Amino acid sequence: MKLLKLVPDNTNIHFLKWRVPFYIGSLLLIAASWGMVMTRGLNLGVDFIGGQMIRVTFEHSAAAPVGVLRDEVTKLGFGEPILQRFGKANEISIRMKLPEGSDKDPSLSDKMARTITAAVKAHHADARIDGVDSVSGKVSKELGWDAFRALGLAAIFVAAYIWLRFEWQFGIGALLSLVHDVSLTLGMFALTQLEFDLNIVAALLTLIGYSLNDTIVVYDRIRENLKKYRKMPIPELLDLSVNETLARTIVTSLSMLITLVALLLFGPQVIFGFTAAITLGIFIGTYSSIYMAAPILIWLKVSSKSFVPSEVAGDSPAMAKKGA
Repeated sequence: MKLLKLVPDNTNIHFLKWRVPFYIGSLLLIAASWGMVMTRGLNLGVDFIGGQMIRVTFEHSAAAPVGVLRDEVTKLGFGEPILQRFGKANEISIRMKLPEGSDKDPSLSDKMARTITAAVKAHHADARIDGVDSVSGKVSKELGWDAFRALGLAAIFVAAYIWLRFEWQFGIGALLSLVHDVSLTLGMFALTQLEFDLNIVAALLTLIGYSLNDTIVVYDRIRENLKKYRKMPIPELLDLSVNETLARTIVTSLSMLITLVALLLFGPQVIFGFTAAITLGIFIGTYSSIYMAAPILIWLKVSSKSFVPSEVAGDSPAMAKKGA
């Protein structure tokens, strides 16, 4: 019985042939992603902005009555609510600023939550309260700072590890690919306005780990081939290395995507954003390993001399004299 091979043994795709347009496109996407983050902003969850969020599902309605619900909550006197659909059309989140003095007296926020949930249930018999989250402003600032510091430190330590494991050019390539992956994922959240909370930070850290793993596999093969094919032009050598690791990359990505797609379609809504971030990250991470991490080695002048001295021991005068 012949084994199924997703990638034939003689695969020879010229990935690096289009490195310049793909690189320009990637840089434009990074700029567009950060432009979207700056202009549209991220739909930060309670974890980062503080306040109270009440999740409600209207079980017998096709869509949540956003306008009516906004008026009903506003009349309670706790301020203007922020209502947003998430998941299905009949699922909604009600965000409120914490009442003044709630830092010293937590019972005030509890009272507000009980009052709002009671009003929603009284006006809508099919309303189901799925959860109430409350975070103080001070805690949310600490969570936000800790989350983004973790992302930054993870990227820096990753680059430092690859620098020490390979060469400094490889560290820069890995760091650039990580910036590319995280930027495009943030751009997706700014575009779709999916809620950005601590679960998404965990997804980004997972994405960094996956992208790093794929990049190291490609880099390790490049290093081996630099020692093996010392006279081969660098673009051809990079193409060879990417093609030799292509089967592993595709099998790994597909096995993960099968699980992730199942979670997207049938998983709980509470992890939808987390799953969406990782699913997008699989595609972005695979792409960046080929078209971000590899091509930059050409412009950073990586060559066979990066790992093997130009004069090997067998060619030294001493060895030649000894052999004579």
